[in-house]
Amino acid sequence: MASSAHQQAFTRIVPHFVGGQSVEGRGETRGEIFDPATGAVTAHVPFATAAEAAAAIEAAAKAFPAWSATPPHIRARVLFRFRDLVDRNIDRLAAIITSEHGKVLSDARGEVIRGLEVVEFACGIPQVLKGEISEQVGRGVDVISAREPLGVVAGISPFNFPAMVPMWMFPVALACGNTFVMKPSEKDPSLAVELALLLKEAGLPDGVFNVVHGDKVAVDVLLEHPEVQAISFVGSTPIAEHIYRTGTAAGKRVQALGGAKNHMVIMPDADLDGAVDALMGAAYGSAGERCMAISVAVPVGKDTADALIERLVPRVRALKIGPGTDGEAEMGPLVSRAHLDKVSSYIDTGVEEGANLLVDGRGLSLQGYEQGFYIGGSLFDGVRPDMRIYREEIFGPVLSIVRSATFGEALELVNAHEFGNGTAIFTRDGGIARTFMTRVKAGMVGINVPIPVPMAFHSFGGWKRSLFGDHHMHGPEGVRFYTRLKATTVRWPDGAGLGAEFTMPTMS
Repeated sequence: MASSAHQQAFTRIVPHFVGGQSVEGRGETRGEIFDPATGAVTAHVPFATAAEAAAAIEAAAKAFPAWSATPPHIRARVLFRFRDLVDRNIDRLAAIITSEHGKVLSDARGEVIRGLEVVEFACGIPQVLKGEISEQVGRGVDVISAREPLGVVAGISPFNFPAMVPMWMFPVALACGNTFVMKPSEKDPSLAVELALLLKEAGLPDGVFNVVHGDKVAVDVLLEHPEVQAISFVGSTPIAEHIYRTGTAAGKRVQALGGAKNHMVIMPDADLDGAVDALMGAAYGSAGERCMAISVAVPVGKDTADALIERLVPRVRALKIGPGTDGEAEMGPLVSRAHLDKVSSYIDTGVEEGANLLVDGRGLSLQGYEQGFYIGGSLFDGVRPDMRIYREEIFGPVLSIVRSATFGEALELVNAHEFGNGTAIFTRDGGIARTFMTRVKAGMVGINVPIPVPMAFHSFGGWKRSLFGDHHMHGPEGVRFYTRLKATTVRWPDGAGLGAEFTMPTMS
């Protein structure tokens, strides 16, 4: 992880962003940032010390009183300007994502657009934050309910969506009147700093949004610092559970989104060509590095399974793989050498467990990009629920086919898995679709839609061990997470004394 001074002298250094300023990191530990297409080190990121992480929190705490007192429509105007700036810089931001993550440019651009949808939702915050009033609940007594900001809140985001996931968090938090500390993934941290600079250009006051880079040291400060009131996290289930337990034990509000194993059930009456198209994009788009990727196909009936495989195999073998900057590439490299090795090891395990490897993506080498982190699409048949490649999240372009004899068996298979992030069914039968929708144990469901990510004015989140905490992200749930409810009971004196009351007030 640490790099030599000679290497550092020839690469860019990614700064923190604290109190409205880019701040050079002083930590001794520095992470390497790679161009996944070539395997070359392109930048270094200093990991924050405990003191540096605390300084970001203190900057946010200092900015909170003024920002929370800013009228909601004025806060919304800053986000309106930010939305315009992101839109005007979308191609540049997408290029930054591709250079550090590896996904193809069209996918990177789409990620920014999905993030902008949450910004647009947050721009309407005056409407969402309207309170309630009940007049005359007693003689001359009114009750007013209002939602108020929490204070300093923090976000910890994963490598796979360096723009979208942070934008699922901070726009709603800022619109509600909170101040924010962002800890992006150390694998592709530059985009978070770019967003911070655009927020500043949009007129966001210094200290309202801060970025610190790092590892467990920085995360532990966010989890333990008394000024931090709430934490949003997206990542693997073991870390999500740790964040949730540690944060809540420290008295913080936590929403921690974890791993997934998303199933797509294909019924015998489904439009099979449409289902194959959907599977190709959902399983192999962004090289499978999505928490909403379909990683398990569940064809119902032998004929359905055989016909599905007949169509899938040549499509997977024909995937166009190349650097994310190649306009014809359908799939770019994985994010790092370590992740490439991890995904390859899962394919090894699947073979050892007895699954039938129909398409093997291991060992892919592209001319001129031999050191890049490439792997081809892989496809398994004959996968059983007891296999590791079925139980665990691979987070790569590996699709498993688990055959099912009946719809009931397929539904039971989905519900038995420990993860419940998203799922989908492809069918022409409205009754089957409705039964699936009402009985499946997952937070997000697609009917003939392979990646059912809700729009920004709804909320995103899974069930079971895919989510720790009570609130989903963005939309109405995001507003509830980043605010707390206050009810005020009001009586103005009218000159008539009521005398002391020693019983429970009933407003009668």
